[in-house]
Amino acid sequence: MTPGMIDAGNQGVVSLFSRASAEPMASYQSTVESAPCVAAQVASGFTGRRQLRQHRALAVRIVVVAIVFNLTLVLQARSQMPLPVPPPAAVEAPIVPAVPAVETPLVVPAPPPVETPPVVPTPPAVESVVPAPLAVDKSPVATDARLAGDDRQTRLVIDISRKIDMRAFALADPYRVVIEIPQVNFQFPSNTGERGRGIIKAFRYGLVMSGQSRIVIDLAGPARVTKAFVLDSVDGQPARMVLDLVAVDRETFLRATVIDNHLPRPAEPLPHRDHEERASDSRPVVVLDPGHGGIDPGTRAPSGELEKDLVLEFTAMLRAKLEATGKYRVMMTRTDDTFVELSERVRFARQQKAQLLISIHCDALARGEGEAEGATIYTLSDKASDAEAQRLADAENRADVIAGVDLAAEPDEIADILIDLAQRETRAFSAQFARDVVKEMRTAARLHKRPQKSAGFRILKAPDVPSVLIELGYVSNARDLKQLISENWRSHAGDSIAHAVHSYFTTRLAGRGTDARAQ
Repeated sequence: MTPGMIDAGNQGVVSLFSRASAEPMASYQSTVESAPCVAAQVASGFTGRRQLRQHRALAVRIVVVAIVFNLTLVLQARSQMPLPVPPPAAVEAPIVPAVPAVETPLVVPAPPPVETPPVVPTPPAVESVVPAPLAVDKSPVATDARLAGDDRQTRLVIDISRKIDMRAFALADPYRVVIEIPQVNFQFPSNTGERGRGIIKAFRYGLVMSGQSRIVIDLAGPARVTKAFVLDSVDGQPARMVLDLVAVDRETFLRATVIDNHLPRPAEPLPHRDHEERASDSRPVVVLDPGHGGIDPGTRAPSGELEKDLVLEFTAMLRAKLEATGKYRVMMTRTDDTFVELSERVRFARQQKAQLLISIHCDALARGEGEAEGATIYTLSDKASDAEAQRLADAENRADVIAGVDLAAEPDEIADILIDLAQRETRAFSAQFARDVVKEMRTAARLHKRPQKSAGFRILKAPDVPSVLIELGYVSNARDLKQLISENWRSHAGDSIAHAVHSYFTTRLAGRGTDARAQ
């Protein structure tokens, strides 16, 4: 509604109201002014009042009409207002959300992730599993062993996955029977061989070299092998190795051992030997010897850790530390779980012209023999420094006996070594290095109350190679064992031995230079 229309309506209402109010006043004035009628009007004053009420009622009706007329104009004005404005706003609002709604379906990346699962790596993983069974199939698996019989005759039966060749022979002092077989994967139940029966006291088994395994049987007395054969698998039953023993007197036993073929000497050199050209390399040669191995486990911790495994890990770490200096050529008598004879370890060090041999071992005390702890460094002597050193030397020197080696086959070489022990220079260098090791290890490891000892260890009998045997600790002692399996402790102990090696050669080479200048 426009302002002009409102003003017009208001003016009309005012004019009507003024007219309505003016009419009664005019009539009342004319009545008063007419003299003739004054007396009559006074006499009848109620008539004038009635007329006044009638005029007022007329005025009210006129005002109501005016208000109705004014409202009519207002409604008409509203009906004439432009209606198109609201619709466009209502139309535009739905269009805006429609566009984002269309964009949300574009989250189509969901299908591609579904295609990624066919990541082709799965086929290779399946293929990599295939070689494993093939590798297992190459070596027959021995799964069980049984003993039967009494003190006069005893039989050993071993279940094996397929038929193999076997060779058995007896050895004296102590009484033993050795069974040589191709490489076998022994999966016997735990504690197999620890308890005997009849003529057999106990037996052990393991790998002696790549491709060859061995079973060594400890006898309660002299006995002779009467039968040794292998049965084919039949009716779903595994193949079986069978060994029959009969008790005999010592004279018969010795005669049989002479007739039997003795354990053959391996013609090939030690496995994993380094045959690099050494003509132009003047660096000192250090030979590291991880004790035991293969069929000879060494000492065993109450929790099951084996000495042969602990010392192999430690020696490999020590080799890496020495080689990292670039000052030495370092070789090991064994680099895997293989048995190597004591005499062969000594021979290897001499062949390599080693200037230092370090043999690494762990010790143990049987239950009831007391408590001992800490590392000990041993050198060679004709007489043991104490009873404990003699006990350890006897135990370590039995390694070949445990593995079924015929010690009688090498009397000449042993005699030569014993003669060469008179060389004081070699013993002096060995003692010097032992002192260096004790000094360095004090800062990194707990030492035995008497850390430097001596005894007649066969591994130390090279006449021209300074040699020491380091017992890292006692696997029978909980504190020592905790250190032996600690990578951090092994690293610190290895550093201390490496420092001792450096100190030893620094002193020795300096002395050699002084001798050369004196000449």
